[in-house]
Amino acid sequence: MKVLVADDLSPQGIEILEKAEGIEVEVRKGLSPDELREALKGCDALIVRSSTKVTAEVLEGVEGLKVIGRAGVGVDNIDVEAATRKGIIVMNTPGGNAMAAAEHTLALMFAIARKIPQAAASMREKKWEKKRFMGVELYGKTLGVIGLGNIGSIVANRAKGLGMKVLAY
Repeated sequence: MKVLVADDLSPQGIEILEKAEGIEVEVRKGLSPDELREALKGCDALIVRSSTKVTAEVLEGVEGLKVIGRAGVGVDNIDVEAATRKGIIVMNTPGGNAMAAAEHTLALMFAIARKIPQAAASMREKKWEKKRFMGVELYGKTLGVIGLGNIGSIVANRAKGLGMKVLAY
């Protein structure tokens, strides 16, 4: 099976593919639509993120492609209808980045509560304004979460672990 990886993918992801028996991996990023169409000749699978646009025009004339995997949630960069007409399965990875997104949300909450960006900017100006950037604790605060899907549920759970009150919609 030949797999074309057309966007950035983690080194671990590439390594897993390369170690899998019977899989030949080719990584070619930043391809134009014509280059992508040409690169897909002889490929069984295509892996993209959000940069590569897989349009009906790209798929035109491509034979043998069985699956397009989207590393991420949305498939708005893939013409799913055109792929389906050609018998190509389009799949994505919902939840694949949920933990990372939730952790990033919490990191931003800490940064805002503790005024980290402002303190860092002040430090770069060779100032030490400790009292100005004391910040507040998240413990005991109320967090509003709009949407309790994969990411929202993880954020809410972690926030409760920090002693926050969580309101969800």
